[in-house]
Amino acid sequence: MGIGLLMLRLQVEHPLAMAQPDSYHDFADKRPVLGLPNFWNVASNLPFALIGLWGMVFLFPGTGEPHQSFLDPRERWPYLVLFIGLFLTCFGSAYYHFSPSNATLLWDRLPMSIMFGAFVAAVITERIDVEFGVKLLPFLVLFSIATVAQWYYSELHGHGDLGWYAALQIYSVLVLLAAPILRPRYTRNWDFLIVFALYALAKIFETLDHRIYSLGHIVSGHTLKHLAAAVAGYWILRMLQNRALLPSEFIAH
Repeated sequence: MGIGLLMLRLQVEHPLAMAQPDSYHDFADKRPVLGLPNFWNVASNLPFALIGLWGMVFLFPGTGEPHQSFLDPRERWPYLVLFIGLFLTCFGSAYYHFSPSNATLLWDRLPMSIMFGAFVAAVITERIDVEFGVKLLPFLVLFSIATVAQWYYSELHGHGDLGWYAALQIYSVLVLLAAPILRPRYTRNWDFLIVFALYALAKIFETLDHRIYSLGHIVSGHTLKHLAAAVAGYWILRMLQNRALLPSEFIAH
């Protein structure tokens, strides 16, 4: 929490501080099913748990290397943390959508912040320096968590500021875009851009939540956001499952 307090002090009274709008919690599809409120926004989180668990099992099947996905076994660690975060997102997001508020949104954002930090560490580990990336992993995850803690602390004290958390997402997306440019060790380098496209699609669905739901009241944009984000997580897993080492002359040393 100390990092969060420090960031809060830097942001207090900042003219560009971004508060969490009350309208954020007003989702289009509030339909209950079997007595469960906001059912589709809750239930659409299930793929996060399934894909997160699948990723964890793939990374540590019990014996040997998982296919030929890693030149150095230590490169697994950031991806393992990423899939743990994805798994936990299912429960944090479901809890939030069961009863939307800033208090429950905290538990939605915490596991997502873990994924952001882990992804940045994964790119550093496999494209810049393995040892440095692995050592940086816990610090990136803690910093990412601190951005959420700072936001929630600021909300509790009446001057909510999303700036640090928003910056975390922006810089994570920039790393996602930069990954194909950095010298790769593996095939399927451009899968990162597909993940970016799915992330962007999820954001579009989120923005058009009410408008999409108004088209027949079948499904809301926010439900589709969850599904698109889950596919992005699956695409990372798919990349790891299907990639192979490049010939030695293309591998960065």
